[in-house]
Amino acid sequence: MIVGDRVLIEPDEGSDKSSAGLYLPPGIKDREKVQSGKIIKKGPGYPIPEPGGPDEPWADKRHSARYFPLEAMEGDYAIFLKNDAVEIEFEDKKYVIVPHASILALVRTEILES
Repeated sequence: MIVGDRVLIEPDEGSDKSSAGLYLPPGIKDREKVQSGKIIKKGPGYPIPEPGGPDEPWADKRHSARYFPLEAMEGDYAIFLKNDAVEIEFEDKKYVIVPHASILALVRTEILES
């Protein structure tokens, strides 16, 4: 489960060649500031505080968490800032966890039918 405003992304491997066909040294990929990949899971969003404060004893204490939803959706292709990403490995696959605010652009390939 991804929490809060975080997004789990399967990053693109990238190419070892430049657009001109030259092979790039291994350190070049590490210097890139922007990365991209497919969104696998997303958190519920930004938490919204409950109305009324803790100093109101008559307020109903039973409440469920409320969230402002994220714009990113599972299956979207995201372009994000690499510096803000946390790399993890799960079941021999590499993933990154990124705050929603670090996503620069989303590409949604789903065509909505009217």
